[in-house]
Amino acid sequence: YKTKITKTTDGFDFLGWHMRVKLNGKFHCTPSAENHKAIRRKIKTVVNSSNYGAKIKAKKLAPIIRGWRNYHKYCDMSSSRDSLWFMNHTANRKFRKEKKVNRCQADELCKKGFPAVGYEQNKHVMVKGTKSPYDGDLVYWSKRNTTLYSDATAEALKKQNHSCGYCGMKFIDEERVHLHHIDGNHNNWKRNNLMAVHLSCHQYIHGGKSFAKRRLWP
Repeated sequence: YKTKITKTTDGFDFLGWHMRVKLNGKFHCTPSAENHKAIRRKIKTVVNSSNYGAKIKAKKLAPIIRGWRNYHKYCDMSSSRDSLWFMNHTANRKFRKEKKVNRCQADELCKKGFPAVGYEQNKHVMVKGTKSPYDGDLVYWSKRNTTLYSDATAEALKKQNHSCGYCGMKFIDEERVHLHHIDGNHNNWKRNNLMAVHLSCHQYIHGGKSFAKRRLWP
């Protein structure tokens, strides 16, 4: 059945989250069991692969883990399960099985492969008053959309005044914001090498078009 009636105190799964209301009346949200199984499968696929070494595995893991943690950043991620401690430990052991990878190197690779993302429970941003996406207030909506992102992406958006660094347009629609590495080196996370752009602009940049002439912020 597509529809199910249940008590909020019993909890229910929706969009990869398990939501329930505690007996004290407080809302509680964690990644659902199915969602957690899915991320574990993805991690295992990379870690257990024999096609590449530990360094490549860490590079492949990083965007997977970062994306998953960003998706759940408004959930309670304090448990060992949701912190992915066991998966991190397993990856560390796998990395150390390689002859050229010692304990310190394995620890460093795991830090890169399992990047930390902060979380705050129930910090969803409410729409102010009677605001509407169709009211023409581009400044308000572009700034509000910035709160959907964290860490380097949020910093780049603020630096660029909530505008795309490529086309100069505000981020007001549902198109995802991508973080572009200007020098093409995805390991270079220095602030002056990062630029927030629309998904479509990012695709255009990497489509072989001239980028230097279109860059709109210093």
